[in-house]
Amino acid sequence: MARPTVTFLGGVREIGGNKILVEDGPDRILFDFGPSFSPRYEQYFVDYLKPRSTSPVQDLLEFGLLPRVEGLYSEEALADADLGWKPPEIHGVFVSHAHADHAGYLGLLDPSIPVHVGPGTKDVLDAIQRSSPSMRYGDHDWRTFADRQPVRVGGLEVVPYPVDHSVPFAYGFLIRTSEGTIAYTGDFRQHGPRAEDTRTFLTAAAEERPAALLIEGTRAGPDPRKNLSEEGVRRGVDRILEHHPDLALACTYPRDLDRLRTLTEAARAADRSLVVSTRTAHLLTSLAGRYPELDLPLPGADGGPLVYARKKKRFFSWEAPFLDTALSAAEVRTRGRRYLLALDLAHFPELIDLRPPTGSPFIHSMSEPFSEDDVDDKVMHNWLEHFGLGFHQMHASGHASGRELDAIVRSVGARAVFPIHTEHPEAFLRPSRSVTLPEVGVPYPLRDASGGH
Repeated sequence: MARPTVTFLGGVREIGGNKILVEDGPDRILFDFGPSFSPRYEQYFVDYLKPRSTSPVQDLLEFGLLPRVEGLYSEEALADADLGWKPPEIHGVFVSHAHADHAGYLGLLDPSIPVHVGPGTKDVLDAIQRSSPSMRYGDHDWRTFADRQPVRVGGLEVVPYPVDHSVPFAYGFLIRTSEGTIAYTGDFRQHGPRAEDTRTFLTAAAEERPAALLIEGTRAGPDPRKNLSEEGVRRGVDRILEHHPDLALACTYPRDLDRLRTLTEAARAADRSLVVSTRTAHLLTSLAGRYPELDLPLPGADGGPLVYARKKKRFFSWEAPFLDTALSAAEVRTRGRRYLLALDLAHFPELIDLRPPTGSPFIHSMSEPFSEDDVDDKVMHNWLEHFGLGFHQMHASGHASGRELDAIVRSVGARAVFPIHTEHPEAFLRPSRSVTLPEVGVPYPLRDASGGH
């Protein structure tokens, strides 16, 4: 019988795009399946230049942006591709969390392949799909797992552990094979509200003396990010709101629910209300009642966020519950000192109607740009300069720092370490001699996993 192997079909020397194939004898399972944030993708597709909806796999295969794997994609997605459809040869897909770079290509997979997710992740994906027409995860044999409860796929056993990340319901996995355990971290951090979950997972991984550790390294190597905690973000926002009595604006990831809670509480403490988009309101409303442990702010509730009515010709049915009480630009402009308005970059044209007073603060509660050539960053600062807004960087990363990653590699003590989801895998060579810098498409047998750099 063939020995167990791990093959990286994406996520190698790039941020995002994790596609990890674990094989053990006849059993084959995938972990995550999303697009990368690699510059290589943007060499061919950017803004409105996207793969055609009628032949997405064909277009992505043309440039090597999808793995050429038989028995994986749906017959519909393979239209016109030179990769023919075959009955599924993958026996399950496990999704670590709901970010697009881990789940965004699920809609391309054969619908009969079981997709394993946490119940909260499934609810987040459903809410995103309802409110974002461009996101389609597809019809699948969805199977929800329970925290820390083993799931068997043939001879493989997968144990999902919750971890802390910038979206709730994120997981790492222990994958038990015939020749030892593989620990896959997914995306994780140790400085957020669920840090104890991460520590529990890492302790469990170390206790298994894993044959391999597949560890994300977003912040390995050169890292311009300020290492704030969520509490640090709150203190910074409090200071800004205290010293700026007029309208304040913020920009954050719409699915960073920890940040939305932080901004809601900071606004309330400053005798303001957080104002969010209909899309954010829909996500919060979809989750708040089902997961009271998240303590999510509920739009429309006492002290909860208010909703902003963007200027648009058409509203969707999922927006209807928020429209009767939504705030207009005129209301926000004339009573700005009462609000902290969360405004996405795509919504910046609203500034033309809002006309915030010169010097009004703009709280950028997202990652710093990776380079000075970041086009969106330049566009954002052009708008801020035009309207005379003050820029304030306040963000707690969704990922562990380089120093933390070094310590984790040492403490887990895996026989082999594979850095993924990073542009600087060589940074892992410092803390461990057991590091293998993976190559795309190469099967790594567990028995030989520590066979070299």
